[in-house]
Amino acid sequence: MAPFTGLDYYDLDELLSDEEKLTRKTVRDFVEREVVPNVEAHHAREEFPRHLIPKMAELGMFGANLKGYGCAGMNNVAYGLIMQELERGDSGLRSMASVQGSLAMYAIYAFGTEAQKERWLPPMARGEAIGCFGLTEPDHGSDPGGMETRARADGSGYILSGVKRWITNGSISDVAVVWAKTDDGVIRGFLVEMGMPGYSTSDIKGKFSLRASITSELVLEDVRVPRENLLPEVTGLKGPFSCLSQARYGIVWGALGAAMGCFHTALEYAKERKQFDRPLAGYQLVQQKLVHMANEITKGQLLAYRLAQLKDAGRVRPQQISLAKRNNVGQALEIARMARDILGANGIVNEYPVIRHMMNLETVNTYEGTYDMHTLIVGRDLTGEDAIR
Repeated sequence: MAPFTGLDYYDLDELLSDEEKLTRKTVRDFVEREVVPNVEAHHAREEFPRHLIPKMAELGMFGANLKGYGCAGMNNVAYGLIMQELERGDSGLRSMASVQGSLAMYAIYAFGTEAQKERWLPPMARGEAIGCFGLTEPDHGSDPGGMETRARADGSGYILSGVKRWITNGSISDVAVVWAKTDDGVIRGFLVEMGMPGYSTSDIKGKFSLRASITSELVLEDVRVPRENLLPEVTGLKGPFSCLSQARYGIVWGALGAAMGCFHTALEYAKERKQFDRPLAGYQLVQQKLVHMANEITKGQLLAYRLAQLKDAGRVRPQQISLAKRNNVGQALEIARMARDILGANGIVNEYPVIRHMMNLETVNTYEGTYDMHTLIVGRDLTGEDAIR
């Protein structure tokens, strides 16, 4: 099969700077060299390739679009291209980097004290400290405002009690950004450090999706957190929602990587595989599928690029991110299913990456706002009517 080159049907490369192209090439080469040869084995063993963390850090992938504190300070096109190339390797790899940078690091960057930033951000950028983001609970996913985790004021700090579930990076994290309700019912963010008495984690096993990703449960049993670990600059759901917007932006690009990987595999397979004495690519129904895939990838690229421009200009709205996340992930999942169909029986074996991407995208379509929730977010923005509650 021909080497992966990526689809660029509308010559979008002409819009990229030399630095952005170099960023993409660097990460693409990393994925080809370090991820593609071994990711199926990690997927089969249900483990994250932790040995890649220092290498990812060395290339500036953690908090890449943050400025200062040892972060790369890239623009949002370059950051998006990093997410795209990582997810072309595996969604779990992009998830790890996304949670580290856009959820955990961004929360500290946006809402933390200078002391908190100096303590955590430089080692997190170097991959020497890992972070996670504790918002989702066993009974509260799409409605995080119903969270049951509590933070009770007690002397010079707080006592945290509750459970967070479906937490990427949970068991390997040195610090967890945990959101909890205080005595007066206000949601606040806290930095919970590994090793604090009463704080424990366990990994969720038996997943059919995102197997090469660490997904954990965080248990807080009367964990004493000092007052200096409170994120002081935000109250309410505005804090976690703004972090989620950062991460969803990365998903918009990441889904394109998975989609392009599936399209490339299906196109090359269709050109090589013969049935009834001619290549599959010569049949009308196969061409229809390939054209649809190329069409949706190209539309997704245009969405992602424009979103990056708005984000760099400081004008992006959460609803615009919702529209792009909804579209790009939904279409990537459809593309993965079409690619699996083109490959026939070979579409379900790990000789090809398609079925792994397809299963991963089932989760990406659900987490950080389901397809339906983003539909209702955009619907509320368009009509002024709230159909969520």
